[in-house]
Amino acid sequence: EDIAREMHDVLAHRLTLLSVHAGALEFRPDAPPAEVARAAGVIRDSAHEALQDLREIIGVLRSPRDGDGDRPQPTLATLDALVAESRLAGMKVALDNRIADPAAAPAATGRTVYRIAQEGLTNARKHAPGAEVTVTVTGGPGRGITVEVRNPAPVEPFEQVPGSGQGLIGLTERATLAGGRLDHGPEPDGGFGVRAWLPWSS
Repeated sequence: EDIAREMHDVLAHRLTLLSVHAGALEFRPDAPPAEVARAAGVIRDSAHEALQDLREIIGVLRSPRDGDGDRPQPTLATLDALVAESRLAGMKVALDNRIADPAAAPAATGRTVYRIAQEGLTNARKHAPGAEVTVTVTGGPGRGITVEVRNPAPVEPFEQVPGSGQGLIGLTERATLAGGRLDHGPEPDGGFGVRAWLPWSS
């Protein structure tokens, strides 16, 4: 079950990038060459990363005692890279990370925060393209960590990307197993929010 959840959290982010940008190419054949080239580049990079992630997961399945593979595991300190990747893919993202020393956060907690932010960005990309997403992280030792991902209502027409909702279900389970909690749902302005609290513990 843990492996299934990890596969979803990792691959859904990559495959959503592929789907959205492939859809943009399909429905905007008259797009400027530079925009087409950028979308194609995102598709290529996302496919490459998805293959790398899949190889890593398969490697863990084949050799479960060998650890987590060679690629660095996501942490609170790598949130900047996640946001940068999303911006390169054309998203508007505002990150407000108020943790004084992200590198000092417990690895397991940081990984869960990263996955919550990743899923929130994936869902916003699918359901509210063009809207600015806000990722806020607060807390510290003795207080735990709160992570919020919010987006307003969509600002432009878009081709709906299908989703099963399993990502949010998996995140809720992940947060509960970590001793925390996660809530999500529509907001009064028509947008959507995900909010989680996690203990500052490994």
